[in-house]
Amino acid sequence: MDAAIPALTAMPSPKYVMSAEGRRIATYLWGDEDAPTVLCVHGFASSCRDNWVNTGWVRDLTRAGFRVLGVDQLGHGASDKPHEASEYGMDALVGDLCTVLDTYLVDTVHYVGYSLGARVGWQVAVQAADRVDRAVLGGIPDGRPLARLQIEQARAYAELGTPVEDRVTQNYVTLAERVAGNDLLALLALAEGMRHGDADPDPTRPPLQPILFATGSEDAILQQSRALADATPNGSFVELPDRHHFNAPGSRVFRKAAVEFFSRG
Repeated sequence: MDAAIPALTAMPSPKYVMSAEGRRIATYLWGDEDAPTVLCVHGFASSCRDNWVNTGWVRDLTRAGFRVLGVDQLGHGASDKPHEASEYGMDALVGDLCTVLDTYLVDTVHYVGYSLGARVGWQVAVQAADRVDRAVLGGIPDGRPLARLQIEQARAYAELGTPVEDRVTQNYVTLAERVAGNDLLALLALAEGMRHGDADPDPTRPPLQPILFATGSEDAILQQSRALADATPNGSFVELPDRHHFNAPGSRVFRKAAVEFFSRG
């Protein structure tokens, strides 16, 4: 994250939308009602505040003339945090976002997502293509989200305090504990739910809208993200210098590229 970002946007109280499954989804709104809407969807173990407000995204987007609709995905932020893996399938996460757009009476949006939010965004752009006119997908994995997370090790840590031995899993646990209010058991349920009946991004059936892919130069998935961009008919790619998977959302290069990309639409 950038060390100092002046004039950060104030965080409003959440407005709740009820999902099809009866769960509360926290939403946040900034900007002029008549401006083009950007839907911002955060990554795993993050939140709208953490991914988009504290990093300057909402500030920069509203300054550029956009309205910003932020969401805490199920299991995150001020949204409900069920502990059942069955609550977190990809179709449910896609459906939550479509329900949010319906509730706000928004037909079509620009979409920006990071990591898990980018993976969900790919699916929204394919399954509900009429709802997304262009999208920025940052740090998108080429496979199932959170596939490298050792769920049993993380659960043993959450329930018993057993030290985590796997380095990647420890990184995810550290990420989860960094954000106040996170529920590690809910996040592990999400990680498990992503593995049941969820397809990898299908490069033979990519989104057809203009898509800007962005991944950090130090991110292990850099080449896989490039491959997804290459497979997307209207895809383009920007590499974020000196950024890894966990600090890329704070990149000025990322924000600037996204604002310019959305301003073309």
